[in-house]
Amino acid sequence: MSKIEDIVDSLENKISKVLHKLEVLRQTNAKLSEELAVQQQKNIQQQEEISSWVEKYEALKMANSLLGSGEDNRETKLKINTLIRDIDHCIAQLSE
Repeated sequence: MSKIEDIVDSLENKISKVLHKLEVLRQTNAKLSEELAVQQQKNIQQQEEISSWVEKYEALKMANSLLGSGEDNRETKLKINTLIRDIDHCIAQLSE
């Protein structure tokens, strides 16, 4: 009988250890999930900030080219021509 009791005690101890490890892993998983959510939110904010800076850069580049900077004159002229065509198209639609 003693052997059976020892085996049962041993099994109970092992089950207890496994359950404890399971709980620790669940807590770790929950903590990592929270950290992941925080990092994903930071990533979204950084992507939005990058987009904002890209827009500002493009606006600054356009302003510099309008001020006479020779680097982007061709690009600026193309954009102005596109805007003029769009305006002409709108005027034509309003005239109809």
